Amino acid sequence: MATNKPPPPVLRPMLATLGKMPSGPRWAFEFKWDGVRAVTSVDAGNVRVISRNDIDITSSYPELLGLPAQLGRARVVLDGELVTLDKRGAPSFGLLQQRMHVRRPDEGLLSRYPVKYYVFDLLWIDGESAIGWPYRRRREALEKLKLHGRAPMSVTPRFPGPGDDVLEAALANGLEGVIAKALESSYEPGRRSLAWIKVPLNLTKEVIVVGWKPGAGRRAGMIGSLLLGAYGKDGKLEFIGHVGTGFTDNALRALAERVAPLKQATSPVDGAPVPREHARNANWLKPSLVGEVEFRNWTPEGRLRHASWRGLRADKTPKDVTLDLPG
Repeated sequence: MATNKPPPPVLRPMLATLGKMPSGPRWAFEFKWDGVRAVTSVDAGNVRVISRNDIDITSSYPELLGLPAQLGRARVVLDGELVTLDKRGAPSFGLLQQRMHVRRPDEGLLSRYPVKYYVFDLLWIDGESAIGWPYRRRREALEKLKLHGRAPMSVTPRFPGPGDDVLEAALANGLEGVIAKALESSYEPGRRSLAWIKVPLNLTKEVIVVGWKPGAGRRAGMIGSLLLGAYGKDGKLEFIGHVGTGFTDNALRALAERVAPLKQATSPVDGAPVPREHARNANWLKPSLVGEVEFRNWTPEGRLRHASWRGLRADKTPKDVTLDLPG
């Protein structure tokens, strides 16, 4: 029953757990999107967009100001992903990087790198919380919203499975992978839940930049590689490897500016010592910058193998970066 009760000021997004593809009738499957997570409230013509680390990013994505017209009279809190599409129509994290750090984008930037909002969950509607509803009911209510005209928001598809078939479709369409969701599960704000299982086609990892090493050859006088960390279950900052590929010259210059004021004399890693070959000639940093890498797999020592840099993540904080080894 609709009421005049306002939406909650903050609802932190529910997080998925890395795992193997589940099967059976208790699961549904959605595509995994390569973008920025955003919880958005639409109420009485007002729009508020909150990032995963509780930052108001409404002004960064003015495309979403058209949501009230698209939703009609519905008052909602939505969970979804902000993405920028490449020429193939597939989400591109690299293109979205051009928008992620801009507080108030101008018309030229909006035109070159438009953003779409792919919505996959409904957390609140017309004065009533939906987080206690089972996923099945939340999705049915989301799909019944009467969307008007052409606008940046679209409701993402869900599939009954098999999950491996959905993963093949994700691969064919240049998508990041699949999220399996238990049909009878409630929404768990701010928790990494086993009710949502992520199965990526390529492994990605949020990382904390703990240091850097100088380059050689063409990169002489520039950053050659970044040293990376993540927080273990005991709360200690662990060294998880390095990354020296995936950088453009512009990205390296921007990184040099970002790391300059963060320099410190000693390693911030307080878990197992950083191996000597990585610690030698290292420039240590205050652990405040969060980035993302793509990598092949984990080594037995808990290090990233064949990592490639994807970019900084302004929507994440160091405390969000935990060591989530498989198994």
